[in-house]
Amino acid sequence: MTDAATREHSLTIAEVQELVGRWWWSYDEALFDVLADLLTDDVHFTCRTDTGQAEYEELVRADLRSRNEVMAWQRQHRLDSPYPLRHHGTDVHITARRDGEADFASYIFVTQITEGVTNVSTAIVRGTARRVGDALRLAALHVVLDTETSKPLRERTAPAAAEEGDSR
Repeated sequence: MTDAATREHSLTIAEVQELVGRWWWSYDEALFDVLADLLTDDVHFTCRTDTGQAEYEELVRADLRSRNEVMAWQRQHRLDSPYPLRHHGTDVHITARRDGEADFASYIFVTQITEGVTNVSTAIVRGTARRVGDALRLAALHVVLDTETSKPLRERTAPAAAEEGDSR
């Protein structure tokens, strides 16, 4: 396929941002039917913390494949989480394009209300959006929650780029 033909079938950043925003909104509001419809049949979902040492690691750790597996976990995980809970997806950008697919990366900032606003977490999110028929769906979603204490970048033992956190 020529470069022009690939561009013609490429996903736009607006489409990817819309999909990611719809995912987090639907997750927070427990719209499970909408969430399921946003996934490909063969979706790959992972979630973990950056250190693997958080006291709530078992609650967040997942490595799932298929819409049914992912939705069973998402439903249980959301029902066991507080409400209101707000995931703010920011800095969504495309990292690679293929015919009918785009890889993306972004941050999320998560809040909940407990005697005022409480910041819960931040995370790096990477994924793949894929066109299936006329719909745009998530083919991969990899969430790595930040739990490591912040320190000067030069003191880190591994560069952030090497810790992509997705198991593609």
